[in-house]
Amino acid sequence: MPPIPKTGATPSGGSLGGAGAAARASRHARTLAHALDRPVTPGNRVEVLIDGPATYEAMFAAIDAARDHINIESYIVEADGPGDELARRLIAKRRQGVKVNLLYDGFGSVRTSAQYFEQLRRAGVELCEYNPLSPLKNTLSRALHLRDHRKLLIVDGRVAFTGGINISSVYSAPSSATAGRRASEESEWRDTHVRVEGPVVATLQRLFLDHWCGQTHGAAQRARYFPQLRAVGEHHVGVAACDAGRRRNPFYRALLRAIATAEQRIWVTVAYFVPTRRLLRALCAAARRGVDVRLVLPGISDSWAAMHAGRAHYGRLLRAGVRIYERHDALLHAKTTVIDGVWSTVGSSNLDWRSFLHNAEANVVVLDAGFADALEKVFQRDLQCSTEVQLSDWRGRGWKAKSLEWLAARFEFLL
Repeated sequence: MPPIPKTGATPSGGSLGGAGAAARASRHARTLAHALDRPVTPGNRVEVLIDGPATYEAMFAAIDAARDHINIESYIVEADGPGDELARRLIAKRRQGVKVNLLYDGFGSVRTSAQYFEQLRRAGVELCEYNPLSPLKNTLSRALHLRDHRKLLIVDGRVAFTGGINISSVYSAPSSATAGRRASEESEWRDTHVRVEGPVVATLQRLFLDHWCGQTHGAAQRARYFPQLRAVGEHHVGVAACDAGRRRNPFYRALLRAIATAEQRIWVTVAYFVPTRRLLRALCAAARRGVDVRLVLPGISDSWAAMHAGRAHYGRLLRAGVRIYERHDALLHAKTTVIDGVWSTVGSSNLDWRSFLHNAEANVVVLDAGFADALEKVFQRDLQCSTEVQLSDWRGRGWKAKSLEWLAARFEFLL
């Protein structure tokens, strides 16, 4: 097994690899561009960031270096820990004349005090609450159901961050702090984020501004949002994003086509696995044709319903040859997939109905052998910390587990 990277930033080279990898990348590039309805953008540099401390360090460094504007979109913005540090930095940048726009989800950030946001507003930070939980502003079903699950930071239109990490104190320590111990909901969270530079940042910027305008019914404050961007690396990157409540989901289409095209391996790490029938069929079909399909899933979760709804499908997957692992020593929240050593995705999308149909999500898809290798090493580290689920053990699970699976599966469409 290749050496496992330490928690933190993971270097990723910029190359499509040898002839075989280049051929696989070319094939995946064609299917990806068709699924996204836009070309894949070359000339980028993408860096993998593991867990909260490394991610916040990189994000705060970018914020401190901002000269023109800072755009932030996050499902959860908490006041404690990293949230307090973020507020201090944003207020300091406003005093320097940098424009700051913060878009947060009304449900995900419902426990954050009004005083936290008020201090930002007084400092000149522009705020937008996505689908507020207010009958005066939204119908109850819309307010509860359609959520902004994205995690985006764009600084000066030149550097961007996205992935699974919210602004929350649960990320205050690396997941390695609980390695070897059984986790609880208070354990450190294991997650993945990326730092992006290059021409594709303009696509992520447009994604933010369209969402902002759609919620505020007006343009964001004037800034130099789209500077000229030159090639800075060799990564080919596509942006797979969807709006809340839209039936058309480019990420889901891209993922299904990549799975159908896979020849060697499909390695998935995901926090909430409540698959659709199409996804189940695709994974099982890939395993049956000899593809190495492995899933690393949480052994403990902050959503018991999602975890048990996903476990209800283990039998079908295991019988088809899919290998399933559960991580018990940290609360797994990452959302990554690597296919054939060339196709990789990191973002906010889980493999559940909420991400496929109900939430606004954002992922980057990277076509590059070096980046895929870096992400595969992270996957292998998670694998070493996980326990494989055997079909015999799953069949012998107790009545309580079966009952929870049956109950959760009844409303998996909402999960």
